Amino acid sequence: MKTLVGITRIFVGVLFIISGLIKLNDPVGFSFKLQDYFAPEVLNLEFLTPFALVIAIFVVIYEVLLGVMIILGYAKKFTLWSLLLMIVFFTFLTFYSAVTGKVTDCGCFGDALKLTPWQSFYKDVVLLVLILILFFGKKYIQPFFSRNIRSLAVFASLVVCLGITYQVLMHLPIIDFRPYKIGANITEGMTIPEGAPEPIFEYNWKFNVNGEEKIITTNGDYPDQEGEFIDVKTEEIQAGYEPPIHDFSMERGGEDHTEKFLNTEHLVVVIAYSLSNSEKEGFFPIKEATDKALENGYDVIGLSASSEEVTDALVDDYDLNFKFYFCDMTTLKTIVRSNPGILELEKGTIKQKLHWNDAEDFVVKEVGPAKPKFDEALKMKLDSIGELDQRYRKLMYLQTEEERATAAEEGGFKLEDYSINGLWYQQSKIDSTNMEFVAKIFDTKGYPGKSMVGEANKAAWYVLQHNPDDIEKYLPMIKKAGEDGELPFRLVAMMEDRFLMGQGKMQIYGTQGMSYDDERGSLIWPIEDPENVNERRKEAGFESTIEEYAKQLFGEDFEYKVLTLDDVKTE
Repeated sequence: MKTLVGITRIFVGVLFIISGLIKLNDPVGFSFKLQDYFAPEVLNLEFLTPFALVIAIFVVIYEVLLGVMIILGYAKKFTLWSLLLMIVFFTFLTFYSAVTGKVTDCGCFGDALKLTPWQSFYKDVVLLVLILILFFGKKYIQPFFSRNIRSLAVFASLVVCLGITYQVLMHLPIIDFRPYKIGANITEGMTIPEGAPEPIFEYNWKFNVNGEEKIITTNGDYPDQEGEFIDVKTEEIQAGYEPPIHDFSMERGGEDHTEKFLNTEHLVVVIAYSLSNSEKEGFFPIKEATDKALENGYDVIGLSASSEEVTDALVDDYDLNFKFYFCDMTTLKTIVRSNPGILELEKGTIKQKLHWNDAEDFVVKEVGPAKPKFDEALKMKLDSIGELDQRYRKLMYLQTEEERATAAEEGGFKLEDYSINGLWYQQSKIDSTNMEFVAKIFDTKGYPGKSMVGEANKAAWYVLQHNPDDIEKYLPMIKKAGEDGELPFRLVAMMEDRFLMGQGKMQIYGTQGMSYDDERGSLIWPIEDPENVNERRKEAGFESTIEEYAKQLFGEDFEYKVLTLDDVKTE
């Protein structure tokens, strides 16, 4: 008995120390597992969810200390009762998980060793037996070393545990056991290898045969059975191969960008699984790191499970130069134990992964020309403004009532609620509001060109184009944007022509036409130096000649004529 207790004491102590240290390496991950148990559909202890991390840290440190204490023989009675109560509690949890199937992994050994609920339960039953041996053979447990040395060893163990806890919470786990560790390739992790076992299902078919219920079991095929079919129940009797990485995606606006980004050579990804409880101060060093990455030619995106509205607001608040894509929250929690965190991908392979506290250590090398530092918040606002600019306007140019009704439905309103005048009234209110916003941008930031907002650079132009009274004030800015390549020069030409026509002067590029209800009919507004207009149009970026453009505006039968200002004046 003495020998059995001695061996059992060492075995139980070592097992508790190993189990505790593995979880102490990743207390955040263990807290996620506790949250699974606290969920309403499991133990319904939601009030404990905010304290999950504190509970996790306490449990794992206590587990390590109990392992040390039983080996040393420290506070024997207290240690044995603690071990017994802890293993009884764990046995209950694993049995509950195994029977209900509500928690599929107890997290006993973190991500280092995955056990099924029944495996975890059997493991705890064995431990319970071993601890009972210690409990009833406690008289054979003799302490090692003197009392002071034992106390010092336990205290030193506590200090080491606290030091490890601080390290992994302020940075990342010391050892990464997850499928997203540095060096892992996400694409390969999602791939099911050829010949991998497939799931096997058992089908229980219920029939009514001559007034009696009969159940026929098959592995899939509909049974050759006479009688009336009633029901079928399916049960998975053997699980198939599940790739280590699943539920990984990069989506935005209903589009899947996963393949594109996993094939990007130099990609920086900011992970913020939930913005409602992220550490907001982390976005300041994150911004510095991502700005530096953009300057060195990297592509930068964010991944979050929060909505686009929430992530867009964050981008605005912290002046971030990237936009967020959607990914499953559990997946993001698995990728990095930091909210936010940052990693580098090279064609899907994880090259770097850091806590936001270490963002300044994120290494970037010059991999290409600097990526434009977009003002993502402004870009998104201009994208919205661009849609509003056409909300009612596009309906007015559709040819049939059916087309207009469809466009109205897509826009979220009923066409019958508006006459043409009503549509113009609604659009004019939008135009006025849009102009107020755009004017503030013009006055404070200048023209929001391609280097500032990317393809959204045209939105501000459209708003100004539809507010002709403001063109004169901002036309010099528009011209400068065109000269600097921030705006397509053909748009500059169109606005300048529109302004000149509004002033009753000759246009330069021939972009403006008019249709009158009198004898003048449809016409191209008079052009200054019409003999060389096609050369100017080509230089401005137009692909069509003035003659071709006129037909595009007024139909194939229209013939362009050179007119003077007198030709278009009324008496």
